[in-house]
Amino acid sequence: MLKDPVIATTIILILIVVGEIISIKTRARIPMLAVTLFGYLVLIWLGVFPKDLLENSTLSTLGSLMFAPLIVHMGTLIPIQLIKQQYKSVIIALLGILISTITILLVVTPFFGYEIAASGVGPISGGVVAFLITSEKLKELGLASIVTVPAVILGLQTLIGLPLATFFLRRYAKKLILVRGHESYIAAAAEAAAETGSKLKKEAAEPRKKYWLPEQYATAPILMFQLLLGGTLAVVLNHFTGINYALWGLVIGLVGTYFGFYRQSMLEQSNSFGIVMLAIVFAVIATMNGVTFQMLLDYFPAIMAILAIGAVGIILGGLIGSKLVKWDLNKGIPVALTAMFGFPGDYLICEEVSRSIGKTKEEEEYIFNEILSPMLVGGFTTVTIASVFIAGIVMGTL
Repeated sequence: MLKDPVIATTIILILIVVGEIISIKTRARIPMLAVTLFGYLVLIWLGVFPKDLLENSTLSTLGSLMFAPLIVHMGTLIPIQLIKQQYKSVIIALLGILISTITILLVVTPFFGYEIAASGVGPISGGVVAFLITSEKLKELGLASIVTVPAVILGLQTLIGLPLATFFLRRYAKKLILVRGHESYIAAAAEAAAETGSKLKKEAAEPRKKYWLPEQYATAPILMFQLLLGGTLAVVLNHFTGINYALWGLVIGLVGTYFGFYRQSMLEQSNSFGIVMLAIVFAVIATMNGVTFQMLLDYFPAIMAILAIGAVGIILGGLIGSKLVKWDLNKGIPVALTAMFGFPGDYLICEEVSRSIGKTKEEEEYIFNEILSPMLVGGFTTVTIASVFIAGIVMGTL
């Protein structure tokens, strides 16, 4: 009965739904992937799930197929204008991820080996995509057992990054209240609202971007074909150049959007984002099939070392970056730490900090407006862009 694709998919989906509910209830403090991955492992180890359950669910095959097009889609998400406006956030985020990578490779390698150190670099500086790049390369090299390291880091990094970022952001929010009076908050909020309104009016007055594909042809099958075409080109370029197809996919999506071949947020435009991301989660879970409890015990010291050293490296990068762009450390360090949780954690943490520190609605709004854009741009820079490049480059050195 469990060999039926519908039944197998439904069983796995129950586990994902439980993880999603826990994530929503804890406001992303406990991520869905952590619950899903560890839950799946425990159920396999206890013999509740057969190891071929995911094989029987053909959705994981779709996830593997859609990985390259997904990265092209990520390239279509890059808001060039916002990144230009928040260039200081970008500098801090990049320094955090860069110093974290260097620190992990230098400190962890002598104790646990370069392969283990390299396998932890991508996931700690990003999310699912960096993990898939890492796990694919490890399997290709016959190092499948090491997949335990990036998988557990992927599950645990949010539990470390969110509390640290909250600690620094709360300190920054308290400083804002001390520095500015109540009237200043209202004036600043009104000024920010007026500025935002004028920007929106200006953008509305500007002519809409022209796309190669006329509106009437922007249907789901055609948009998906465009993404698959970009993914195919990325894979072909990988074969010819040896540069990871994930890097090519990101560039193809970015350049294609800039010149109008792609639209912004291609998967959403084709109404396919939900099912594709679900299939990707299935593909991530599938990588856990070879992980045993003994492997987890064997690699646990290395995992804890990578998490600790990586977090220290990110904080150090945030500190240096803040000094460089002349920002308050308590504002800059959380921007760097977004590498460990990304969206929606970066948005939720801004909501929580502004609500808990602000004593009035005006104060809450002021704090929220002050911290939201840098945090969102930081998360986007690290998780969506830099982690893909870092994972692709570092795994290419193995």
